Amino acid sequence: MIKHIVLFELKEFESEEAKTHKLEDLKTALLALADKIDVLKSIEVGLNCNPKEDYDLALTTTFASMEDLRSYAIHPDHVKVGASIREVAESRACVDYEF
Repeated sequence: MIKHIVLFELKEFESEEAKTHKLEDLKTALLALADKIDVLKSIEVGLNCNPKEDYDLALTTTFASMEDLRSYAIHPDHVKVGASIREVAESRACVDYEF
C-alpha cells in the first residue's frame, strides 16, 4: 500500500473569510474524488487550525500501488481539482511511502 500525503500553503487572500471559503471549496472538491476514482482507496482532507503553522491544507490518500497513484495523478477529475489548487497555492510539499 502507498500513503500519499500533500501539504498546501495558500497565497494571501483579501480576507480570512475568503481564504476559509476557498479552503472549504477545495476540501469538498478533493473529497468528491472518492466517488470518481476507483484506484483511490481512502482520502482525508484536513484544514489547519494552528495559526503558528504555514501550511493550510493537508491531503492524505492511500493506494494499492505506485501505479495506482500514477493513475490517480493523471485522472481527469484529479487534474481538474489540481488546477484549482494551483491557482491559489503558494507552496506544496509531498511524501509518498509504503506501509
